[in-house]
Amino acid sequence: MGKIISLANQKGGVGKTTTAINLAASLASLGKKVLIVDADPQANASSGLGIDIRTLQFTIYECLIDGVPSNQAIHPTDVENLFILPSHIDLVGAEIEMLNMDMREYVMQKLLSPLKSSYDYILIDCSPSLGLITVNALTSSDSVIIPVQCEYFALEGISKLLNTIKIIKNKLNTTLEIEGFLLTMYDNRLRLANQVYNEVTKHFQGMVFKSVITRNVRLSEAPSHGKPVILYDPESKGSTNYIDLANELIAKTSK
Repeated sequence: MGKIISLANQKGGVGKTTTAINLAASLASLGKKVLIVDADPQANASSGLGIDIRTLQFTIYECLIDGVPSNQAIHPTDVENLFILPSHIDLVGAEIEMLNMDMREYVMQKLLSPLKSSYDYILIDCSPSLGLITVNALTSSDSVIIPVQCEYFALEGISKLLNTIKIIKNKLNTTLEIEGFLLTMYDNRLRLANQVYNEVTKHFQGMVFKSVITRNVRLSEAPSHGKPVILYDPESKGSTNYIDLANELIAKTSK
């Protein structure tokens, strides 16, 4: 049975989509069968894996709103074992359309639960908000990875996200756990980055992944080529970081 993991942080620009793409590709390269669910209307995870969203007949929007079966919307990628349920800008309107649905917080869970037996990992790339789509993602997940960038204001807003997770755990998904905090955009030459690193590890202790994602030019360039960094530049620091993270996650979830 696979594990569903959301990547969430309502603060934008923290490396959620970069992590979704590259962690998924790294897990796939290690022999795991992985599905990315792009739950962000910006659809960056879809385009970052080379999907041309303009040509798609079905996306997560049609699955959630029109009841289109997920297998009609899932696409293979250039990485063996890695598949994606793509997004579209239409997803912006889905939150309003879902308001009048019965059990509106469980629509995504209904969509993803049957897929758990087909994949080792299902990673949900959440939008930078705490709206109904993100609530759906967290309600359908076993756990959540919280990327935290090593910059000023890094911890700002995390308390709000943790409060949302607590509410969802109490009312909608009692088994939801925090898989871990992931430090991103780390530059050990900067005193501030080291201060944030120390603050996060002191505050959350064992809940912080040992793997840290360092600032890396190749990692930033890869999405514009529609590739994860493991294909774009397998020797780069970014590629190594995400392989380390994938190995750490596999070790953690196989206990």
